[in-house]
Amino acid sequence: MSDVPEVFAPARLGPLTLRNRIVKAATFEGRTPKALVSDELIDFHRRIAAGGVGMTTVAYCAVAPEGRTERRQIHMRPEAAEGLTRLAEAVHAEGAKISAQVGHAGPVADARSNRLPALSASKRLSPLSFQFIQEATEDDLARVTRAHADAAELAADCGFDAVELHFGHNYLASSFLSPLLNKRRDGRGGSLVNRASVARGLAEAVKARVGDRIAVLAKLNMTDGVRGGMTEEDGLAVARLLESDGHLDALELTAGSSLLNPMFLFRGGAPVKEFANSFRQPVKAGLRVFGRFFLHAYPYEPAYLLPMARRFRAELSMPLILLGGVTDMPSLNLAMSEGFQFAAMGRALLMEPDLPNRLAKDATTTSSCIHCNRCMPTIYRGTHCPLSDTFQPMPR
Repeated sequence: MSDVPEVFAPARLGPLTLRNRIVKAATFEGRTPKALVSDELIDFHRRIAAGGVGMTTVAYCAVAPEGRTERRQIHMRPEAAEGLTRLAEAVHAEGAKISAQVGHAGPVADARSNRLPALSASKRLSPLSFQFIQEATEDDLARVTRAHADAAELAADCGFDAVELHFGHNYLASSFLSPLLNKRRDGRGGSLVNRASVARGLAEAVKARVGDRIAVLAKLNMTDGVRGGMTEEDGLAVARLLESDGHLDALELTAGSSLLNPMFLFRGGAPVKEFANSFRQPVKAGLRVFGRFFLHAYPYEPAYLLPMARRFRAELSMPLILLGGVTDMPSLNLAMSEGFQFAAMGRALLMEPDLPNRLAKDATTTSSCIHCNRCMPTIYRGTHCPLSDTFQPMPR
């Protein structure tokens, strides 16, 4: 066991050195009422940084206005620079690094809220906005690719240490990877190599723009968890392509579809009633009636994505970040012993942002998170744990 990395020792991530191997996973904060950084967002990440993570991830930073899942999310533009700079400085003052999760929500974008058409690999009716999603043209993809590079450059200019490209959950790049969502007959559809061209092009454009100024990561589905969607075999093949391209410093392995099966990632309770109450009509009524079919409940267990992630670790040489049910020292040490360079925490830090510091002091510390997932419906009014008063929701 002497060669197993120490969780709380400094670790390299591309051009960075993190003070430890714990990364705050991207969880949309709901603290950007004007699509800009707010004092509440700064305080959110300052507390996470003070709590001991090696790096915190700001989510979600859309690369274009129509790429937001809700109109109040940040979209990366010059007006956002001042707030992003203050945010980076606040996190650095607490000794942590900061990453921006950048991407385009594609079919997961709320066209009704954004007042702009959503884009996807192929045209389809959105179960989220009940509007048709447009098929992305080559001009759309060229614009979105430039926007990813622009967003990464803006993050670097504002003092961010990394960007995380969103290639999962059936967001735009992920919609191209899915055989279920991608019905194209051009060079972007059909074979897996064709379907992976969007994600690969985005990574290449971002790396070409920022070089080694910052770390470039990607969040990639291992599987969509949807019949007819991207399989584990597909996910592994895409990961191999991304590794061979050499544009990424690490992959964070995830799973599930925000469009079709969101609870596949969030194991534990499925709070259908709370979700319905967080939306306006007609989505509210739809979730009340059909929510139990859309929000499936999956049992929680520690390190629940590890059985799937093991194969990716065995077949890839690049740094990998393990996500999913990593909340205590046994699961952190297990991740390290299995060859993962970093571990990501999400929901547990909403309840206890100081959990890493407490784990460093006492290895027997356990998370108080009960995996009820009642934090998820709070995302549009200030993401927080309803069982804790650590974070309070913002007024609408």
